[in-house]
Amino acid sequence: MSEFSIGLEARTLALAVLDAALNERAPAEARFAADPATERLEPRDRAFARLLYTTVLRQRAVLDAALLPLLRHPPPHKSGMNLLRLGAAQLLLLGTPPHAAVGLTVELAKKRRIVPPALVNAVLRRLVGTKPPVVDPLANLPDWLRASWSTAYGAETAAAIATALAKEPPLDLSVKTDAAGWAARLGGEVVGPATVRLREAGAVERLPGYRAGAWWVQDLAASLPARLVGAKPGMAVLDLCAAPGGKTAQLVQAGAKVTAVERERGRAERLRENLARLDLEAEIVVADAMDYAPATPFDAVLLDAPCSATGTIRRHPDILWSKTEADVQRLAGLQGRLLDAAARLVRPGGTLVHAVCSLEPEEGPAVVEAFLSRHPGFVRQPIAEAECGFAPTPSGDLRTHPALLAEKGGMDGFFIARFTKSR
Repeated sequence: MSEFSIGLEARTLALAVLDAALNERAPAEARFAADPATERLEPRDRAFARLLYTTVLRQRAVLDAALLPLLRHPPPHKSGMNLLRLGAAQLLLLGTPPHAAVGLTVELAKKRRIVPPALVNAVLRRLVGTKPPVVDPLANLPDWLRASWSTAYGAETAAAIATALAKEPPLDLSVKTDAAGWAARLGGEVVGPATVRLREAGAVERLPGYRAGAWWVQDLAASLPARLVGAKPGMAVLDLCAAPGGKTAQLVQAGAKVTAVERERGRAERLRENLARLDLEAEIVVADAMDYAPATPFDAVLLDAPCSATGTIRRHPDILWSKTEADVQRLAGLQGRLLDAAARLVRPGGTLVHAVCSLEPEEGPAVVEAFLSRHPGFVRQPIAEAECGFAPTPSGDLRTHPALLAEKGGMDGFFIARFTKSR
């Protein structure tokens, strides 16, 4: 296969994923993984295709601000606008050589027949040598998220979060031991007690330590819920909604006797495979957390509940365009029901940790306050800054967001609350 055809196939794949994400609200990663072209492409070209579509999803407003003044009207077919965005992203944001950016995007227009190739050629050539327009960072957000974050965090923090989301995030690894040693070996830096951050990583499975099970991929923020469980050797800990297994691995590594519950069989198998690579053992149960009924309660229960995942947009920018306010309300209800189910699985005197990777207040503080009103036998166990490195909220919970540690590459957004079962 020639370099030309490879470049065209990578761009064709990127356009297909973009169309799925923007036109159908489909998860981009699932569409990317399912496309046969993903396996055919070499790792370098596969990574380029992913960089292409994620860049458009992150900086759609910037690209549209550059393109729309050059068009009498947007192409009638939605895919036509996505194709133009791909070409503009290469020229304005990714530093792709103009002959490749323009030429291959024109060839893609010929192949797809969704926008006149002559129009694509004319528009993109006018962008050659220009700089990306400066837009308000909040313009890259859908209206409902812009309003939600501005209200919850204030305009300044909301803008800082939006700025962080426009950048490609680093890769975080949770290491079993010797974080400083692994940081030196991998060319990264230590950003938490057991987290090594890499600015440039390439294919994860080719990094030193992957096959040996020395570490697993896990954002710094995602490592905090399990850390706040306070697991000790011999402690019986239940990890609900456990896949893909990063938190389970942390708990096992701390010496706890862990039961990991996952509803979907396929996800449970992925959890099993991940633990096997890491040479860690846990009891894996395929069950719905709502129905799980063990013989005895646990010393601690960790619930990382399904949510809108708006805290992970920096890694999954399609969430900007796939989730809605209705999803937030629906998922907040599910989180409340899961918390109720988790409450009955904690022994008296035991600990319950609730976490969501969402920035929406409806999925964080509102769920927690409603839970406490329904369960007077639980009291909030305040989180201390010394435990996690970040200041807690006035209520004693923990809130992280992408603008924290901005100088080091940011972090995902999580809300974490911890309770003790008093009776």
